[in-house]
Parts: sequence; C-alpha cells; structure tokens
Amino acid sequence: MERRIALIGIIVENPDSVERLNRLLHENSRHIIGRMGLPCRERGISVISVVVDAPQEAISALSGRLGMLPGISTKTIYAKLSQKTEEDLQ
Repeated sequence: MERRIALIGIIVENPDSVERLNRLLHENSRHIIGRMGLPCRERGISVISVVVDAPQEAISALSGRLGMLPGISTKTIYAKLSQKTEEDLQ
C-alpha cells in the first residue's frame, strides 16, 4: 500500500480533550515520525504539529477522529510526492 508523508496541524482549545487526543496519537504511534507541541498560555490554547508516514486512509482517519474531539481543530497537509514502501524499493 502506498504511504504518504503528511503534517497534521492541531489546535487545542479545550483542555478536557487532551487525554483523548493523546490516546489517539498513542494508538497511531507506529505512523508518527515526530511531534511538537507549543503552549500559547496567553490565549489559553496549544498548537501541536504531528508528522506522519502512513497510508492515505490512515492519515485521513486519524485527522478526522482528532477533529471530532470537542475543542480540537485539525488541518492536514500532504507531501506532493508519495513515498515508496520497502517492497517497492526491492
């Protein structure tokens, strides 16, 4: 299955959703390359960037589930080129 590189941008406005957000990210940790979170205390929000390497369907599903959490907004940006799997390279 073709894999893609994507960046999921997450805005957290409801701290009550953080536990469920972290659980979803943990459940998908096999696809996560890196994660960076920045608190914006003066506005009471946090901004999280998550870079993933996964099949298109897995990225869309994760982004959609995250965006359904109360007070969580997401936007996903995909690399223009797809990444070959190890099988494709052999």
